[in-house]
Amino acid sequence: MAGNKSKFWLRAVAAISVCLLSLTVWFITDWRSDRNRVAGLQQARERLSSELAAQGFSLGTPVFMRIFKQSHELEVWLRSADGGRWRHFKTYKICNYSGTLGPKLKEGDRQSPEGLYSVGLGQLHPGSRYHLAFNLGFPNAYDRALGRTGSFLMVHGDCVSIGCYAMTDAGIEEIYALAEAALENGQDSFWVHAFPARLTDAWIDAKVASPWIHFWRDLKVCYDRFEHEGRPPNVEIAEKRYRCA
Repeated sequence: MAGNKSKFWLRAVAAISVCLLSLTVWFITDWRSDRNRVAGLQQARERLSSELAAQGFSLGTPVFMRIFKQSHELEVWLRSADGGRWRHFKTYKICNYSGTLGPKLKEGDRQSPEGLYSVGLGQLHPGSRYHLAFNLGFPNAYDRALGRTGSFLMVHGDCVSIGCYAMTDAGIEEIYALAEAALENGQDSFWVHAFPARLTDAWIDAKVASPWIHFWRDLKVCYDRFEHEGRPPNVEIAEKRYRCA
């Protein structure tokens, strides 16, 4: 009997030791991640300050972003001081995204979304386990009108995607710094237009057999509006379609 009790306590102590070790490793890893994230973000701000100044901008300038799946690109545009055409600031390489060309339809389909998304301050995630992140806001009103489902669709770091747009850590540090500064400086929200590709006439003509051609043609109206006018268009959703004016 005494031997059984001794074995019980030895197992209990061993189990507690393993738990304490796991908690210690988790705490140290999390602390290091937070420290690296803060340091990386500060370095990004410092890099950006000089790059922005060279182009006549500063941290806090309103931002607009466009994503192009096919070429793995995320563009950042900034509003001109005179209120005219927005100017292209920088293009970041998308490290990874999920699925193929076409919209996200349902939770778990491992498809990165396409569409027009608005991001506010509450959608920033400075403590993301994928380094830094912001939530695109999928499903938006358009997606919900079509019965599309999904959650936590982000632009984040760590180069790993199960439905999100994944950047390098250095890339998301700069993108996040620009977004955060703009929102904290008074921009209510910023648009992220996620396209399958650059919606040229030739690209659309080559995709006429796609089941998504009507969706892409609607997106093209919004794409063309920005291309021609140099300002993010006003976006409305009516009759289960995007309308840009």
